[in-house]
Formats: sequence, structure tokens, C-alpha cells
Amino acid sequence: MRQGLNPEQAFWSRLSGPQQAWLAGQLKAQQPRPGDGVVWSCEGLDLGWVSAERAQDMVALLPGCTLAQRRLRWQPLADPALQRSQTLQAFLVQQAAQGRLTGWRGEFFAWWPDTPAYPPALDVPPFLCVERSGFRHLGMMSHAVHIHGFLPEGYLWCGRRSDHKATDPGLLDNLAAGGLTAGESPLTTAVRELAEEASLHLTEPTRLRGAGVIRTQRLEPQGWHDEQLLVYTLHLSEQETPLNADGEVQEFLCLSPDEVVSRMQSGQFTPDACASLAQSLSGLMTSS
Repeated sequence: MRQGLNPEQAFWSRLSGPQQAWLAGQLKAQQPRPGDGVVWSCEGLDLGWVSAERAQDMVALLPGCTLAQRRLRWQPLADPALQRSQTLQAFLVQQAAQGRLTGWRGEFFAWWPDTPAYPPALDVPPFLCVERSGFRHLGMMSHAVHIHGFLPEGYLWCGRRSDHKATDPGLLDNLAAGGLTAGESPLTTAVRELAEEASLHLTEPTRLRGAGVIRTQRLEPQGWHDEQLLVYTLHLSEQETPLNADGEVQEFLCLSPDEVVSRMQSGQFTPDACASLAQSLSGLMTSS
């Protein structure tokens, strides 16, 4: 380790001024919504954003959905959260059967209203709980954990996503990352993803250090991506080498700070990996 520096500080100190400025720019990870879509809401809550074409599908196939003055309002026939979720899930099943929704995961994500309380309090029941791939399809905000593995001298372990992944195949990513499955805490998700994706079994979960939250928004082929990234850092020893166990990572690379940022700038990393790394180093940006 560089004298007196922790791994994140060592990483930051190895970057040039322009590289530091570029990485700081990744904190602005929210693109403006395109002008040809509509916001959809339920019971006074804005749930997401969809294209005009998808809005027409919702009006035709989702019971209680109406479109007026460029705004989509959904009033489910049954109000309780369980029935609400079941109705929306049935719509997503139908969309998948028609080939309009791809990448079905068979995994449930939860949706909470946008509040400053992140990570979400699990003792607060979610407003909706539906298929994971439906979140981009309907432009709803999801949650994910992202873990950066720093070595003492500032080098970073990065995984290359499998070519068979439904999203961002073949791109470089963090040490481990994964969506927040309904009913699972962020820390539990982080520990599980480290074991599954990197074969790193933490006997002391307190080694994971919370590095804050960053929200990313952009248009993707599947729909509007809107996600809260819950960022963690993990200090690794030279003897801890990641090895994939679940087939979702095709290789791990140990990269210098210069290599990481250079590859990010050339588009080799996922956008969320860039944003979450910037978040993990944000405290150093304000003090430098």
C-alpha cells in the first residue's frame, strides 16, 4: 500500500487530472427522458416511464389503465398490494408471451416510492412486487448492489460479464453486482453475489463498507433503465483471487487505475460500473 493511503486513496492518487475529472463526471448518471413517452402512475404515485407504443399496450391490456393528456393512469380494480402486483404480473406474462418483453428472469423485484431513505427499509411493504425484467419494460425504479474489490496498491478486480447475459453481455463490470431480490437485504445480496460470482465467501460481512447510493437513468433497448445502485467497497489481500462460480462472469482482470479509467472511457465497462465506481470515490473528489 502506498505510504499512509488506503486502497481507494491509492487508486485515486494514481489517476491523472483529466482522468479524475472524467470519473467525477460519471456522478451525473441520469439522462433526460425522451420526449415521446409518458409517465404512468397509480394512486397518485409516479411508477415509471414508458414509450408511447408501450403505453398503448397498457391501455389495451392492463385493466384499469387509461391515457389522457399525455399521462397514463392505472387504477387497479383491486387495491390491496398483493392483488395490485398480481394484476401487473399477469400483464407482464402476457407481454412476454407476445414477444414484447424479453429476458424473463423468473425473479421478483420490489418497488418502493422514491424517498430519501436508501437502502429501502425492508420493514416497509413495497407498493409492487413483479418480475425483474418488467422493471425496464415499464420504466420502474429498481435497486441493485455493486461491490468494488480494491487491492492495497489501488489495483481493482473487475469481472467480464458472460456473453450470454441478457444485459450488457461481454462488458467489463465490478467485482460483483446483482439486483436486490424482493425480501432480501442489500448486505445479504452483496454477500451472496460475492460468493456466486467471485467465489469469495466472507466470514466477516463487516468487511464490506457502504459507499453510498447513486441513481442511474438511461434509455436501453428493453425500455427505460432507472436504478438505485447501493455501492460497497471491499479491501482484498493479494492472496484473495476471484473465481466465478455461477457462469455469469467469463473472466476476472486485475487492472491498474489507469487501465480501469481508460477502458471505461472507451466504452468497455457497463455504464453502472462507471457510475458506481465514481460514487465509491466521491468523498475523495470533494477533498482533492
